[in-house]
Amino acid sequence: MNKTISNDKNYIENLSRKVLESSYRVHTWLGPGLFESVYEACLIRDLQNYGIKVDSQVGQPVYYMGEKIDLGFRLDLLVEKSLIIEIKAVETIKSLHRAQLLSYLKLSGLHLGLLINFNTVSLKDGISRIINGYL
Repeated sequence: MNKTISNDKNYIENLSRKVLESSYRVHTWLGPGLFESVYEACLIRDLQNYGIKVDSQVGQPVYYMGEKIDLGFRLDLLVEKSLIIEIKAVETIKSLHRAQLLSYLKLSGLHLGLLINFNTVSLKDGISRIINGYL
């Protein structure tokens, strides 16, 4: 995984707030009921319009016993190489979705991820913060 731009807690929290602001804008504009890919593309555009660097569908290898095993895991969004965003458009977020994001955080060495389910009437009901480590 690429080295993070910053491990500073304040930086990551501020970045998280900006992502949430953009997510609310996207959800307000589009509403629920669309495919994940639509929300992903619109969220990327919104963040980039504010000068935030976003990489999409970033490969995440697994290291097992010192050997790199590339299995095709993909992070939906990697924001400023410091924050993972996992986008869903499902009826209900399950514990497996949270566990998946936590596993991505552990594999990448990052500390904060946002699980955002756009398929909700109120987006606040679709947001989960997943923390790995010190945050």
